[in-house]
Amino acid sequence: MIMAKIETFRGKTAEEIAAMGKEEGLALLTSRARRAVLRAGSKNLRFKQFIKHVNGIKKTNPDKVIKTQARDAVILPEWVGLKFSVHSGKEFKPLTITIDKIGYRLGDFAHSTGRVLHSGPGVGATRGSKFIPLK
Repeated sequence: MIMAKIETFRGKTAEEIAAMGKEEGLALLTSRARRAVLRAGSKNLRFKQFIKHVNGIKKTNPDKVIKTQARDAVILPEWVGLKFSVHSGKEFKPLTITIDKIGYRLGDFAHSTGRVLHSGPGVGATRGSKFIPLK
């Protein structure tokens, strides 16, 4: 008999995390993430308003996609199941918050740089490429 693996975050299932309060959820984060949330909440009015906005959408319409440019926002445990569109500098990348993304930043999942693939010089690419023998 094969048992399905239950996803947990620090020994808590998604249902247990959803039932937690804000203080208990913050205790699950690493010290660096917890410090960033507490410092930003006390000093940065923009981040405080962003958290209120996300929590308001979670209560009224949890299926709505939240568009944001706040790439430095720490993913909180109460956001599990929400859908974000995070700006990558060029476009908005879709992101669904799952239990394994708690404690990371939103920007970690919307890469701002792409992969550069260089090839050999083509015909007419540069003045020097005319001396490369073509096969």
